[in-house]
Amino acid sequence: MKLISLCFFLFINTLFGQKIIWKEDHKLVWDNFKSAVRTKNNSDVIAYTHCGWEYSVVKSSNPKSPVKIEIAAIFNEDRSWKDVKRTNDYILLHEQKHFDIAELFVRQFRKEIAENIKTSGDYDKKFKAVYSKISNDYENFQISYDKVTEHGMNKEKQAEYNTLIAEELDNLKSYKAP
Repeated sequence: MKLISLCFFLFINTLFGQKIIWKEDHKLVWDNFKSAVRTKNNSDVIAYTHCGWEYSVVKSSNPKSPVKIEIAAIFNEDRSWKDVKRTNDYILLHEQKHFDIAELFVRQFRKEIAENIKTSGDYDKKFKAVYSKISNDYENFQISYDKVTEHGMNKEKQAEYNTLIAEELDNLKSYKAP
């Protein structure tokens, strides 16, 4: 039986940059934002969180063989930055929620895989579509989060999202990393 091992990254740079894997008991600190390069031209943006996920796949050329897919939410320190003159704990919480959203969608990804992709054949037939849907939903959620909360400046909407994200993470707690 021929085994194929694949490793993909949603965001490239993880091979060379420092990354943090999402853990419930580990919160971001400003020292994690290590890039000196501002990637946004908007001077109103105080910080930028570069996060997403990485996954690895171990599959067989036999379509009936089980497939193993591991996924983790990651934060890229070397691509995340802050305006050191304007940071505070409230802004850090907003940035933490971006990372929490990545974990939320990783759990949704794990759920879809658990329900739909059990064999190498399933992987070949279904993975690309599942990945594409989760990626699009993730990107749209992140954009909506910043828009609705006005990048955290709307404290009422930020509080609503804080609650929503916590509830959704809890709803999917059976899909957190082992």
